[in-house]
This record gives sequence, C-alpha cells and structure tokens, in this order.
Amino acid sequence: MARFKQKTLALALAGVITTQLAACGTIFYPERKGQKSGRIDPVVAIADGVGLLFFLVPGVIAFAVDFSNGTIYLPGGRAEHQPELTPDSINQTLYAATGQEVDWSQQNITVTSLQGDDSLTGFDLIPARG
Repeated sequence: MARFKQKTLALALAGVITTQLAACGTIFYPERKGQKSGRIDPVVAIADGVGLLFFLVPGVIAFAVDFSNGTIYLPGGRAEHQPELTPDSINQTLYAATGQEVDWSQQNITVTSLQGDDSLTGFDLIPARG
C-alpha cells in the first residue's frame, strides 16, 4: 500500500511540474497568445505563483512563458498581430465609425503603405460621395 501511495504522489508531482513548465495561462487560455500588454489576470498569476511557491524553477519558467506568450494578460490588451486590411474590412470599419464608404473603383484613389503613425501627417481624408 505504501508503494501505491508513493507512485501516486510521484505521478501527481510530475503532473504539477509539467503543468507549471507549460505555464498556466498558456494551458487555461491559449486564445490569449500574442497579447503584448494589459491587466494581469489574477487567476493565472496565482496559479503561476503557487508553482513558484512549491517549485522555484518551474514557477519562474511558468511566469516567463506566460509573459512571453501574453497569456497572463486579461482579454482586451493590445495584440501583437494586426488585422488583415482589405477594401471590405476598411469599408466596414469606416461605415461603422462615420456612415461613409470608399468607392474603390474611383481612379483618384491612392493606396500608400505607412511606416508608422508619424507617416499620417499630410494626408487629407475626403469621404467618398455616393
């Protein structure tokens, strides 16, 4: 009977360490991957902290993985990936915000790739007439 308890304890310990190495936020909320910042989820932080309390190295690894993946942050933080910009997605966003759409078949439409927010100066935005 003592041998059975020993094996059960060893298996449970291995499971806990494996979970901590994989990081709690990554296991609990894989859809959060890619967030760069935001409010820290207390559930994930406490779960990682328990791993840190009992097993120092796996706990540190769990925090590192959750922070690097962005899974420690609550939803609504800034995501690393940008949405795909298509004429339809741009029109949907513009229409939702202004009630206007762009007629992409006009000959005077100019499409320019911007290098950052600083590149926005000097543009005049004129709504499409329809």
